[in-house]
Parts: sequence; structure tokens; C-alpha cells
Amino acid sequence: MSLIYIRLATQQDILQMMAIVKDAQHLLASQDIPQWQNGYPNEKVLLNDIEKKISYVLIVNQTIAGIATLLQEPDPNYQQVVEGNWTNSKDPHYATIHRLAISSKFHGQHLAETFINHLVSVSNLLGFKQLRIDTHDKNSRMKYLINKIGFKYSAIVYMHNNPNDFRNSYQLFLD
Repeated sequence: MSLIYIRLATQQDILQMMAIVKDAQHLLASQDIPQWQNGYPNEKVLLNDIEKKISYVLIVNQTIAGIATLLQEPDPNYQQVVEGNWTNSKDPHYATIHRLAISSKFHGQHLAETFINHLVSVSNLLGFKQLRIDTHDKNSRMKYLINKIGFKYSAIVYMHNNPNDFRNSYQLFLD
């Protein structure tokens, strides 16, 4: 059995984290999914997440196998929704999972599900009873996973108020 856990990312992790981002960008591009293209997320974004202590790494047998961000403040992209709505939209106390990716060296091991479940536990320990997540409509693998874990579809959100760059958004309530 493998030792699997998560921890906060550090600046020393950045090269491995960027390698995972590149893996994910190539995979998404090969599936004609426009998410994470055009240089996003970049090193500056990840270093900012590390500095804010909201960047996590998934460790499998002492190796970084995945990355994710657990935003712990209202997401500006979630302020305006179309074709749906947030449940408890007036409650600004929620955490959001962003920038989730698993290294291609670890694909096929269901580690994204494990990672999300760990992030749900961390969110709960931090006092969050509501989590949000989004993904591109063409990202069927992520949509399947999000639903499998128990998130429910909420609405479409625009990235940076750009109606040409939209995501399906989901919510999960604890307790």
C-alpha cells in the first residue's frame, strides 16, 4: 500500500508543480479542451498561491503526484452566474478548489478523487461547510469526478467576466 497524504506546497516544490501543469496543459490540449491554455496557470500564479498558503500538493510515496489550490475567500469569478444559481448564494463563507492536476506519471490511480477528498477534509477542518469547484464543459473526465464525489451542478460562471471563457460550476455542502 502506498503512503498518500497532502501538505501545503512550498517554493521548493515549484519546478515539480510546473512540470505537472505542463502535463495537464498537454493532456487538455490533446483532448481539444481550451482550459489551461495560453500560459495559465503560470509560475507567478502558483508562487502567489504558495505565499498565501492555499496551494497543496498530493504526495504519493514521498513524490509530488498532484497540485491544487484551496481558495478560502469568495471567488471573484463566482459573483455573477448565468443559467443557474448558487444554493445559499448570500453565504460568502465557502472554499473553492482550483488548479487541480495530477502528474501523468500517476494517471489511472484515481488520485484526483483522493486529492479532492483530502481537500474536502481540510476545508471542513478550516470551518468551511460549503465548497465550490468549476471546470470546462468539454472536460468530461473532471465533470464525472466532480459529480461522483457529490458536488451538484449550480450554474455557468464566466472567467474574468469573459462570456467566451465560461465554466460549469458546482457546490458541495458538508453536514
